[in-house]
Amino acid sequence: MLAEYGELNQTKLLSYCGLNLAKHKKIIDELSEKGLIEKNEKLWGSKTIVNYKITEKGKEFYKMVLDPYEEMFPRNKKERER
Repeated sequence: MLAEYGELNQTKLLSYCGLNLAKHKKIIDELSEKGLIEKNEKLWGSKTIVNYKITEKGKEFYKMVLDPYEEMFPRNKKERER
């Protein structure tokens, strides 16, 4: 999702991926620890807004692993019919 959208806040990222913060936060943290995504926190009044952005390393991983996977097993049925 970050490769497609660039930068997303934590809520949108988890929602678009169909993940639950309580159950899947470890996945996001691990991607960040491995340098595939970058976490940015910004204060907005009394709240902290958490945004994630794909890194260059993440883009390389996407091109090397996920692009070929998406080509072989597209998520969109219309792409399969091509």
